[in-house]
Order: sequence, then structure tokens, then C-alpha cells
Amino acid sequence: MDVCITPVILCGGSGTRLWPLSRRSYPKQFVNIIGEQTLFQQSATRCTGTAFAPPVIVTNSDFRFIVTQQLSQVGIDPGAILIEACARNTAPALLAAALVQAQLDPQAIMLAAPSDHLITDLAAFHDTVARGAAAAAGGAIVTLGITPDRPETGYGYLELDASAEIQDIGLQGTRPLIRFVEKPDASRAAAMLEAGNYLWNAGLFLYQAQTLIDAFTAHAPDMLHAVREAVAQAQTDLGFLRLAPAAWKACEDISIDYAIMEKADSLVVSVHAGDWSDLGGWEAIRQHGAPDAQGVSTAGAVTAMDCHDTLLRSEAEGLHLVGLGLRDIVAIAMPDAVLVVDRSRVGDVGQVVKQLRLDAIAQADTLPKDHRPWGYFETLTLAPRFQVKRIVVNPGAALSLQSHMHRAEHWIVVAGTARVTIDDEIRILSENQSVYIPLGAVHRMENPGKVPMELIEVQTGSYLGEDDIIRYEDVYARGQGAKG
Repeated sequence: MDVCITPVILCGGSGTRLWPLSRRSYPKQFVNIIGEQTLFQQSATRCTGTAFAPPVIVTNSDFRFIVTQQLSQVGIDPGAILIEACARNTAPALLAAALVQAQLDPQAIMLAAPSDHLITDLAAFHDTVARGAAAAAGGAIVTLGITPDRPETGYGYLELDASAEIQDIGLQGTRPLIRFVEKPDASRAAAMLEAGNYLWNAGLFLYQAQTLIDAFTAHAPDMLHAVREAVAQAQTDLGFLRLAPAAWKACEDISIDYAIMEKADSLVVSVHAGDWSDLGGWEAIRQHGAPDAQGVSTAGAVTAMDCHDTLLRSEAEGLHLVGLGLRDIVAIAMPDAVLVVDRSRVGDVGQVVKQLRLDAIAQADTLPKDHRPWGYFETLTLAPRFQVKRIVVNPGAALSLQSHMHRAEHWIVVAGTARVTIDDEIRILSENQSVYIPLGAVHRMENPGKVPMELIEVQTGSYLGEDDIIRYEDVYARGQGAKG
């Protein structure tokens, strides 16, 4: 590549289509679904090297520390992390990133990319991006199109000009786009596959920062005004850039496709012939999970006997999932929820989540493992007046200095070393040592070591909610009543 590209990785999402593995509190991009890295880490890693600048990440407050931790694990230092005050879809998010980047270089080439797609053929991907970047450098807005291999009804499509490729210098290897096509029914999808001039819309775009800003000036000036205000009034917080909440909430909730791309002139397509999937449902996971000769994909502690065209996945430690005589079944076992669904109905899993939310079922959105800036905790036992938790604190991390009005706590260190503050006393606890935190005592736990510290916490009291907290000091700048 002859130009340097700034990736913009969009990292929100509610995590419904891959429930119960993916949930609102910890959506699929942060999960190890396929491969050694999470989908977010894979998205960031494939946009590294001499052709790429440090990425700009757009996420929300709940995910900001997960983002930094997962980037650190793969050795990536982001250029900026923008924090949305609320979800407003892809159009405001990409515009905010373009406005921030334009302050440094209005002609910067930007690659807009979701954080939850699977692309394993990196050479093909980099070639597709290089062709698109050359066109973007000439002022075009480029969308990446995926060569379809089946009549898929779950994706939007791009209709290409059936004529020869554009020959203008700088646009070599791209094709003119006629229009975006909504998700088709089965017969229409088959006809488009047969026609040969339709591609799947991958939701990846290349453009100069100023080119995108100019497109908003022409097609969405009200949004440009609101997002510009959100960026101008943004506040730096622990290295994050918090977009101004009032201006951000005034933005329309709309995708970049509807706001800009379907209205802009002279869009071109860089055709990607390699592999790609948005992993939009459990059937996609089965297909990418190296199914055996019987079409069976497994993950985790699983035994499959006389099964065909089935996905079995166990994500629960100590739980062994057994399938016997299954046909066309998806079974996902989590510590707190189990999904069993016919393969023909996996597209309806999102409706299941909606019903669980209506019924106020906690598993609709939250996982037993609750991630925090300092590590995570999970509830092992919960009953009236007592709760048992497993708490893991990352090396060098610390919980806030805090107290509780309604509960006392007992801590037993089972791995690593803990530095414990109780009122005016500080002590060091090693494995198999314990301490009692009286109700109302000002306390903190820290991990001064170089390996994760793990302890068992037993809470006793009249109220055990996470909002029973008075916070005195916090290195993560969380307010009163924030969890952890």
C-alpha cells in the first residue's frame, strides 16, 4: 500500500443473535468464538503493519476498559478511543471519528470496520483494502463488497455496474456502484447470485476524512452540526475522549448506509474475493467451526454421538454437554442459561432475547462473570443475607477505596498476593490467608504482584446489591454508586 490508512473500529452492539454466549453486557466481539483471539482483537490485528496507523476505536463507557485490556493483550496502542454517551448507530460514530482525525490530517484515509467480523485470508483482505485506498485517495467513497457464494437472505447487497472496471488513474481495481439493495427473499437472492453483478454489503468503507465530512455537509447537515458540537465539547478522561453527552444525544440514530452512502454520488466498490462472515448467527458459527463429515461442530466439553448437522458448544466450566441422535440442532450451554434450537430457527434467537427482557429475566443481558476495569467477578452462590463471589484482580490493578452500609465481607486469597486496606491498616495477604471487613469499614483490595490475584469473597448482610457502595478514591474515575 502506498498510503497510510487509519482504521476506525466500531465496538458497540447488544449481542442478541448469538445469545446466550453473547449478551448486552459482553457482546460477541469480546468473546473467543473462533480462533485464539476475540473478534475485536482479530479486527484490530488485521489492520496493523506499515500500511496502517494506530486505530481509532468508537465504543461506550461500559466497554472502554475491556477495549483497552484486549488491545493491550495483542500489543496494539490505539490512536484514540472515543466514548459515546449513548448508542446512535454507525453514522454519528464514523462522523465523529472523521472530525477527530481531520484535526490532524483532513486527507487521512480512513477504513471503517465493524469489530465482530471474521476474515482469515489477510492477504486477500489487504489487497482489497489497498485497491480501495487508492480510490479513496482520489476523493472517492469506497465500499468493500464480498463475492457471494450462495443466495444469502441475511445480508444486504451491492449492485454493480455490469460494464468494465473504471480505468481512471487512482480507481484501478474498483467498480462503480449502482445502488444498495435491502436484504432479499430467497428467490430474489438466487436471481442476484445468478446475475453475477451483485455483492454482499460488508459494511466496510474507505474514504478521506474530509470526503466523509463533505458528504455529511451535503446530505445530513443537522447531524454534522450535532456531532461537531459533541467533538468540540468532548472531555479527555483517563486517556479516553468522551463525546459531549447533550450534543451526542441530539444525533439521529441512523446507519451510515441510510444517512450517507445511499445518497452520495460516485461511490465505487473494491471487490473482496476472500473469505468473510459477520458471524451473524449460530449457523454461521457451525459452518466456521470445522464441522466433521456428519456436519457436526463442537466446542468445549462436548460429546456428540450419532448426530448430524448439529452444533454443540459448552462454555460452562465443569459442565459436559452430550448430544445423542440429534439432527439439525444447535445446543449452547452456559453456566446460567442453555439454548436448544432447531437450525431452521436460529434466526429467531433475537426474538427469544426480547421475550426474556419482557419477562425481566436477568440472563437476557448479563452474564455471571461481571467484567470490571480491574478484572472480573462472578457470583458462586446467592441467598437471602449472604453471597459468595470469586474475584480476580489483574496484576497492578486496584479496586476503589470504598465502604458498604449494609454488608460485611470475608476475603480468602486462593491465588497470588493481595494488598488490603482496612481503615488505617494496610496488610499483605498470601494464598490461604483471610481477612474480615466489618460493615462500614473503609477498605480496598489491590494486586501488587505480576500474576492475577484470586480470592473468594463471602458477603453477609441485609442488602447485597452492587449499588451499596460509598466510593472515596478510584483510579478509574467512576462516580458514586458505580459497580465494583
